[in-house]
Amino acid sequence: MPDKVLIYSRFPKAMMARIGQRFELMDAAGKPPHEVFTAEQLSGVRAMITAGSTPLGGAMMDKMPALRAIVCYGTGYDGVDLAAAAQRKIAVGHSPAANAAAVADLAVTLMLAVTRRLLPADQYVRSGNWSAAKPSPLMRPQPGNPGRRVGVYGMGEIGRKIASRAAAFETEVGYFSRSRHDVPYQYLPSLEALAEWCGVLMIAVRAGADTHHAIDASILRKLGKDGYVVNISRGSVIDQQALVAALAEESIAGAGLDVYEMEPHPPDALTAFPNVVLTPHVGGHTLESHVAMQNCVIANLEAFFAGNPLPHTVRGT
Repeated sequence: MPDKVLIYSRFPKAMMARIGQRFELMDAAGKPPHEVFTAEQLSGVRAMITAGSTPLGGAMMDKMPALRAIVCYGTGYDGVDLAAAAQRKIAVGHSPAANAAAVADLAVTLMLAVTRRLLPADQYVRSGNWSAAKPSPLMRPQPGNPGRRVGVYGMGEIGRKIASRAAAFETEVGYFSRSRHDVPYQYLPSLEALAEWCGVLMIAVRAGADTHHAIDASILRKLGKDGYVVNISRGSVIDQQALVAALAEESIAGAGLDVYEMEPHPPDALTAFPNVVLTPHVGGHTLESHVAMQNCVIANLEAFFAGNPLPHTVRGT
């Protein structure tokens, strides 16, 4: 019989199809598992698949006393209480770098879209204002990429790919992270220094207590009225109220966002700004990325059920 695996978060069935060919999946469809399965069914669960951002604490782990492996579909694991997992001797795995190229592509797409005002330009054509020769202040020439300073906050796999793509547009790239790396980009000694230095601030750090609201009102002020912020990491890294205030006060030039403090993000003050480009957390949502993430999930699960260490374990667990 195939090994049983609990699907904890809500996933489209297509994303689980390959995994379901190898394992017997117990799909909770995003509902609390104890509302879908009996205590007896949950008592035998040894491994689960979750989205990294889905909250998963010790109390939920305790409902599955045999649980020994939590496998995150994707790079992130910020929703998992790692301390609680460690206390219960539960291994935690993820899919490191599996979607890095796709996320980096979207980061640069958002940068280009917001700095070149693609959404207002698209509307200018669709509305008939261009053909009617109606002037628009949003169509004034904007600074181009050659010589633009792009600051990357976080120099992991995604940050590196963002940096290399930005450099190809003849920009000057700098970065700040917890440690210096052997990369051909200028290192800034602090996030504050990076924000003051750059014209576009790319956020590519992991979510956590140390990065929660790291991009606050003071950082946005340092970015300045000609600066843009692009976030493809986690919504918690930006103080969203501070961002809305900065946009309303025109103390920054614009933003490109794929992630939000609350997801799915409903229409609100943030969505009303013409100088903000928004996407629905689709940074890693390409066919190639999903195959790579599924490969990591399958490899982690196969290793676990074979009694071996997870090949893609979360560092420090």
